[in-house]
Amino acid sequence: MPTPPEAGPQAGPEGEDMPEGQDMPEGQDMGAADYLQFRPLMFSIAYRMTGSVGDAEDIVQEAFLRLTRALRDGAQVTLPKAYLATVTTRLAISHLRSARVRREAYVGTWLPEPIVEGGPAPATAPDPAERAEMSDSLSMAFLVLLESLSPPERAVFLLREVFGYGYPEIAEVTGKTEAACRQIFTRARRRIDEGRPRFETSRAEGEELTGLFLAAARGGDMSSLIQKLAPDVLFCGDSGGRGETTFITPVFGRDQVAEVVRIQVERTLQLGASLRPTWVNGQPGVLACDADGGLIAVIALDVLDGQVQAIRTVANPEKLRHIGAVSRTWHLRWRDSA
Repeated sequence: MPTPPEAGPQAGPEGEDMPEGQDMPEGQDMGAADYLQFRPLMFSIAYRMTGSVGDAEDIVQEAFLRLTRALRDGAQVTLPKAYLATVTTRLAISHLRSARVRREAYVGTWLPEPIVEGGPAPATAPDPAERAEMSDSLSMAFLVLLESLSPPERAVFLLREVFGYGYPEIAEVTGKTEAACRQIFTRARRRIDEGRPRFETSRAEGEELTGLFLAAARGGDMSSLIQKLAPDVLFCGDSGGRGETTFITPVFGRDQVAEVVRIQVERTLQLGASLRPTWVNGQPGVLACDADGGLIAVIALDVLDGQVQAIRTVANPEKLRHIGAVSRTWHLRWRDSA
């Protein structure tokens, strides 16, 4: 890692010195643009750490700015992937610590910002092959579960479990000892495994289940959809307090969730909206759009053994803007009701 000769040791987000590195061989004078290949990895780390597309992109941009400054000051980067992963992880840890108060004050259920297949993707997002390979670690359920970990625990767990880093590398990234990283991972792994969801959704099965939502939206009988709901199915809605209905707590049970779905579908259709199938964070899902194509909500389904185990709906407009234009009709409706 580089240590800028004129600025002294480079500090990470928490004030730790960045790891040292050896000089690059002669003739390998590279600029920041040469490291754009690492954007998908950096975004993957930052997004899983924060659950926010916007925050992840900001972190990636800041990491590249730090790299640019280091190179401008004459530093040599021998291990650019390790350097950028380190800066990205430390910035994400710092961000989570500073955002704790905002997260605790969030109105209603908090859900991650969705990544939708086939829609406009963040410039730094992983490609479809990478998303498919690590779809379980992109799921809404998994990202919500990560909220039970502290920022350092989350970093150690993700680097080890998802990205396959060795303990020496994790120690270098986090500034902790290898022994401490092993203890942190063991503790985090135990906590995650207690609630970790399992998914067994084929492409055909996902299309069948989203098709049931579309049939219900077209005024069809909801009985087929209800039969696909698990007896203890969970519904979570995230509108950030900006919708007509804010679900402060999750809803459990087939009958209760079926009623919630029925009401929400009816209200959505009152806007002249339409539903279309998609894949959300690697899981089957549905997009709700108004007559002008403005996005109203993103719905993600957790599926196991042919049944819907959970339905997660993101309707907070601030969490949808990265996908496309958000419904103006929805905004006016919320403003009037407020």
